[in-house]
Amino acid sequence: MSQKLENKVAVITGGNSGIGFATAKLFANEGAKVTITGRNATTIDTAVAEIGHNAIGVISDVADVNSFEPLYEQVKNTFGKIDILIVNAGILIVSPLENFTEDMFDQISNINYKGVFFTVQKALPYLNDGASIVVTSSTVANKGMAGMAAYISSKAAERALVRAFAAELVGRNIRVNTLSPGSTATPVLAKAGFTPEQIDEMETFLKSITPMKRNGTVEEMAKGFLFLASDDSSYMTGGDLLLDGGFSNL
Repeated sequence: MSQKLENKVAVITGGNSGIGFATAKLFANEGAKVTITGRNATTIDTAVAEIGHNAIGVISDVADVNSFEPLYEQVKNTFGKIDILIVNAGILIVSPLENFTEDMFDQISNINYKGVFFTVQKALPYLNDGASIVVTSSTVANKGMAGMAAYISSKAAERALVRAFAAELVGRNIRVNTLSPGSTATPVLAKAGFTPEQIDEMETFLKSITPMKRNGTVEEMAKGFLFLASDDSSYMTGGDLLLDGGFSNL
């Protein structure tokens, strides 16, 4: 490996599965001191064991504002101040508009919008000047898709937050960007309650509307996060890296 992140302190929320887990593995291999978060102790322990490189895992719920200070204190006491913050934890709920409940809306808002805001805000005293913050958004932030109004709007809100964060933190030379994956093979649909048959049907549909006619891989997404986290993207802030097989623009 190129050791692009040698001795950098990286925190990845939702790093115990999917894109976050692949990113944590790549960052550790590139020399970073990695902390992952999640809500399930078993999956965190399993992920940390596979990541290796003295990575640590912390149980933390991004929907709970009070969970951030203990997380960041543990990172500081273990590794020091943070150079890379990957705001990746998110939730997907799909339901027809007429059946969407307030509880469903609150779950999405508390994690994908409020959670993102306070993940960044509470990290500020723990971030080194010159740090990189990357928020996982989605290419659907600019689309209209049935049953996904709350999710899509939360992803659009993330994109708006990143622009504002970037403007506010540029004086500390802290760069803030989004990475927007297209259809990617992850456990997110299963976690959202879809059956294997429904997942196959949805993935077939998404492949059909993606110009490259395939899903992205978590490893491809991780390489995008590496670009945004490293000095390779030193002149990029407030931006959005699309890794979507052409879905947004073709």
